[in-house]
Parts: sequence; structure tokens; C-alpha cells
Amino acid sequence: MDKIPVIIDCDPGHDDALMLMLAFGSGRFDVKAVTTSAGNQTQEKTVNNALKILTLIGADVPVYRGAEKPIFRELVIADFVHGATGLDGPSLPQPAFREQSESAVEGMVKILTRSSEKVTLVPTGPLTNIAALLLSYPHLKNKIDRISLMGGGIFRGNMTPLAEFNVFCDPEAAAIVFQSGVPITMCGLDVTHQALVFQEDIDAFRKLGNQTGRVVADLMDFFSVFYRAHRAELHGGAALHDPCAIAWLTRPEIFKTKSCYVAVETHGLLTRGTTVVDFYDVLGMKPNAEVAYEIDREAFIEMIFEAVRTLP
Repeated sequence: MDKIPVIIDCDPGHDDALMLMLAFGSGRFDVKAVTTSAGNQTQEKTVNNALKILTLIGADVPVYRGAEKPIFRELVIADFVHGATGLDGPSLPQPAFREQSESAVEGMVKILTRSSEKVTLVPTGPLTNIAALLLSYPHLKNKIDRISLMGGGIFRGNMTPLAEFNVFCDPEAAAIVFQSGVPITMCGLDVTHQALVFQEDIDAFRKLGNQTGRVVADLMDFFSVFYRAHRAELHGGAALHDPCAIAWLTRPEIFKTKSCYVAVETHGLLTRGTTVVDFYDVLGMKPNAEVAYEIDREAFIEMIFEAVRTLP
């Protein structure tokens, strides 16, 4: 089976770390590069975290540092979930290599320009880098096969009642991406809050016996503290948001999706960063995204488990 060429844009982040493990451990992807966004923590910390995770799993790919802040707004971080480092919990190795000298956008442009096949973009943080690419190099849209992103929500938010963190952080960037005309798959909170890891899953990762399995367990022990304290409706589960964007590319059949028109609210006093998903086709607009709304949790966790098993 041919590997899917991808560029991963992330802001590690506990769930980003598992997303990277799934991407590399599954064997399904030709990861051309990892670019980093500021979101779960500052850019300095997220790029360092990406280098640490890639070192841990033995993945040698170019890493490019992205924008330090959103396009127009001040940076908002999620240290209340991910801790002071952005990856609190485990002991991680120091990076064995450094990021590239070029910026994230420059790195993506180089890869897309040179690629003989279309490349899928997988952003799992704020969409600042992707928006900058699309605005500055619109002629490269035809080199992008799809954008499979984690962000937004149909019927709920986590920063406000209707706005999800990644889109809330840089709504202008998200609006640019959704209006770009590039095919989009959106894995928002409605589906990621079904992609839950429970204590028995954490214990199973630790019992794998490899270093990566132990790191996953330590990451999830820390990550679960927030969810158990603040998301009682998840019944002790912690939401693995970001791996959904990779999982859909790997096994779309474990998801239920619907083609919808999606717009992003950038001005509302109470609705900044809301993804307005026309789930019932009220507007009659042409759909611009394939929106995931259901997942087979057991199959999803098994995918991650099997990927982590293959790693050091």
C-alpha cells in the first residue's frame, strides 16, 4: 500500500504527541516535515516538544518553526491543560537534532514545490501557519490534496460554549483556511469528545513495556487530571483530539461524516472562533468541509495501541 505524503502542523501538547506517534507508528504515512504552531504552549516550547517526541520515537524528519502568535491577536496558551512545558508528566529525551533554519511556511513551500504528487496537510493546532501559506502562495493550492484538521465543533466548544481552542486562538486564520477552496476534513469536538482514553487504556499502554508506551501512559496520567476535574460528562475519559486528524486519513470507515458548509465567526462578542457548521443545510450553500461527528472509540484506541507497539 502506498504511503500518504503529509506535512504535519502541530503544537505539542499531549494529544499532539500521540498524534505524532500514530502517524509514524502506523506505517501509513510519508511524513515530509513537521511544522509547529504556537497554541498549547509558546512556539519556543512547542518546537522543542516536537523535537523531543520525534527523538523519542526515532523519527528523523525536518522540523520547521512556525509563527510566534496569531495573525492579528495575542497568543493564548493552554497551560491549564498541558502544564508549564506543554508536555508535563513524563521524562522525555533531549532533542537529538535541531529545527531547520527556514520558517514553517518556507519549509512547506519548498516541499510542495518539489513534490511530484499532491501532499496532505494535517494541522492539529491553531491554523496560523496554514493560513499564511495559503495567502502568500495561492498557486500552490493545487499541490495540496486535502487538509485534515483538528479544530472547531458543530454543537459545542471548550473555550466558550461554542468555540473550540484551536479556532478560538486564531479565528482569522481558520476563516482563511475554510474559505480557501482546498478540500477539508474537520475533526471537531463533537467527534473528539468520543475519542476517549480511559484508565484501563492507560494501564494497557504502560504494560506494552517499551519506552514509548511508558511515555504515553505518563502523558495520559497528567492529561487526564484536567478532564476528570472539568469534564464530568466524559465519565473519566480524556479526549484525544489531535490523533483523530491522522486516524481519519488512515481508517475513514471508523468515522461518520457529513459534507457541510462551514464558516468561522471572527467578530462576535460572544461567539469569537465559533465554527458555524450548517449541519442541516439551512443556508443551501455548497459544502466546503467533510465534518466528522462520530467515531468507533474502540477501533480508534486499538489503532493508537498498535502504532505505539511498533515504536522504540
